[in-house]
Amino acid sequence: MKRTTLSLIAAGAALAAVTSVAAVAAPEEGPAATGKAAQQPVERTSLLCPAPSSSELAETTYTAYTPKTEVSSDSGTAALVPAARSLAGKDDKKDDKKDDDKGDKGDKKGEEEKPFLAVKKQGAPVTAEENGSGAPALIGLAEGSLAPGWSAQQTTHFTAGAGRGLHGAACSAPDTDFWFPGASTAEDRSDYLHLTNPDDAAAVVDIELYGKDGALDSEVGEGIQVPPRSSVPVLLSTLTGKPQTNLTVHVTARSGRVAAAVQALDQKVGGDWLTPSAEPSASVVLPGIPKDATAVRLVAFAPGSADADLKVSLAGPNGSLSPAGNETLHLKSGMTTAVDLADVTRGEPGSLVLTPTGDSGDTPVVAAVRVIRGKGADQESAFIPAARPVGDRATVTGNGAKGTYLSLTAPGKAAKVRVTASAGTGGGTAATKTYSVGAGRTLLADVPVPDSLKGTYALTVETVSGGPVHASRTLTLSGAAADGISMFTVQNLTDDRGTVTVPAARPEMGVLLD
Repeated sequence: MKRTTLSLIAAGAALAAVTSVAAVAAPEEGPAATGKAAQQPVERTSLLCPAPSSSELAETTYTAYTPKTEVSSDSGTAALVPAARSLAGKDDKKDDKKDDDKGDKGDKKGEEEKPFLAVKKQGAPVTAEENGSGAPALIGLAEGSLAPGWSAQQTTHFTAGAGRGLHGAACSAPDTDFWFPGASTAEDRSDYLHLTNPDDAAAVVDIELYGKDGALDSEVGEGIQVPPRSSVPVLLSTLTGKPQTNLTVHVTARSGRVAAAVQALDQKVGGDWLTPSAEPSASVVLPGIPKDATAVRLVAFAPGSADADLKVSLAGPNGSLSPAGNETLHLKSGMTTAVDLADVTRGEPGSLVLTPTGDSGDTPVVAAVRVIRGKGADQESAFIPAARPVGDRATVTGNGAKGTYLSLTAPGKAAKVRVTASAGTGGGTAATKTYSVGAGRTLLADVPVPDSLKGTYALTVETVSGGPVHASRTLTLSGAAADGISMFTVQNLTDDRGTVTVPAARPEMGVLLD
């Protein structure tokens, strides 16, 4: 038999095999059948949690949850495992090689050890606790039916030392670009930037600092090594010589990807986690300023080449108004601007909304507020960065039967949202409520609590109709457990990206022909 004949037979066999697989794999319904793109559940989700505290008095609770979906819950995994702890700033190649070797060994060890916290099924939150300074940073991966909407939270409580108070952070996905308006290197503050690398290769990160007069010179912030599957804390005051009360921190991954969060520790007013602002945008929303806030400081930054002029509005329960004396805000490009708004909420819950003035164009900005509750020695602080909209669905975990508050803001059109409280970590029955949020208003929702609740639970917020909704959840702790201090922490709720757009596709035999 000639070689040409053999080639034709082989090609025919290959074509028949591919055609058979395509016929079996092609769905009867969906993008391929309809010719339209469709939303499909994600199959993999990564989450990273920073090391919660260096205090021996710290008590940390971790929670994780995957909401119920239409995806079959018969298969899937979702687990968080400890990351290695490393020091920043190793530039020598030999040191890098040692770090890589340690990371490889850590990978093997991590594969063998039992997960720190694992979700077993949809709709059932889980929890774990760790006390003292040894509580680890965590690296998490969810696959299959447990990936869509998988969420995790760490909440830490300690009553003495710098930053004492209630610190909360939602574990976040890795990325390559982050903005942190509201950081500080003032003498009373110790701000640590935590960088966590989930991958098997080292990441290289650059840190830029911007004060009231512009960029600060700092070669130390360039080329910071984050070893594989490790977490690195960077004390911001070591990156610049002159203390700065209000800073904007820009973090970019030169190679690899990381999760980033700033832990602010204040000697006088406690502290909390400062998470990244939403990506630069012409309009931003900072949701959920508590009604009993005694001081609010707005910190904003225009990262582009143009200045920004913004209208400042407070969206409250009865509509929007502009704070007297601070109706507008001018941001010079590349310079951090801070404005003290005092007790701007005046006893009512509210959210700050920044929009471009009529003649300023659409210059993108980032922003955050530091909120203080209490007075004198009993003051406590938390941060609210600009938030992305809730989108189709957002989830936050670690809610208790008491001391949990949900803020919903519709900055443009009115909206309707559905809020579901999951079963508890120790038992209970899920509960659901639907809320209407007026245009330009903030609603402090009467949070549903699961029937017969035991432990903590998750809240899932879904946009049913109307315009975009921005949301935040506040946890509070008071009484003897808080040593008389009005402790609190605030986390934004943003779209969990549990689905992705799958373009239309169908088998095309023409690609097999020359």
